Amino acid sequence: MKKNKFIVIEGLEGSGKTTACKIIKNFLFLNNIKKVIIVRQPGSTSISEKIRKIIKNNNKKEKLNKFSELFLLYSARIQLMKNIIKPALKKGKWIISDRHNLSSIAYQGGGRGIDQSLIKILNNIINKISKPDLTIFLDVKLKIGLKRAFLRSNFDRIEQQSKNFFLKVKKYYLKFLSFEKNKIIINANNNKKIVQKNIISKFKNWINNN
Repeated sequence: MKKNKFIVIEGLEGSGKTTACKIIKNFLFLNNIKKVIIVRQPGSTSISEKIRKIIKNNNKKEKLNKFSELFLLYSARIQLMKNIIKPALKKGKWIISDRHNLSSIAYQGGGRGIDQSLIKILNNIINKISKPDLTIFLDVKLKIGLKRAFLRSNFDRIEQQSKNFFLKVKKYYLKFLSFEKNKIIINANNNKKIVQKNIISKFKNWINNN
């Protein structure tokens, strides 16, 4: 198969990002590509995982400011990019990331209402390190996604946001996806087998053409 790639999986809560990461990795393994790393954002480095806990967990004594949240996310992202993703790509490894810059555009820009010009500056810093070769967006209806997320575990700080928050997130996802040159959009409302089949089919087609 062709040169190693940096692949990003995006979507709302309950869209199936973690499962999709595993599906792509298994597909690559079956095609004799063994050097594959799955990472999550925020997280996947020692420092980034500590930042993840701050962002995800409620602090009863102190509310996390939306700008603090934004800068924490990018701090975690830079740690991951510099310490894992860029070195791995140089060694010929494939990277599959659960979330990336588009999540911040949607959640912090759309959901929190932070000016996109600020987020663009931060994205440019990340993109100078390395840009994704492909973004796979799992398009799930809000009601279905949140139901799945609730059944999976108790809602974390982000998942506890209002319906209006997630509607704005979804709107921004779809808006900024239109600017992505290399993307695959998957209907994630169906059962797992159908979604898995669609992911493999579309990903295989993308690989064959790239």
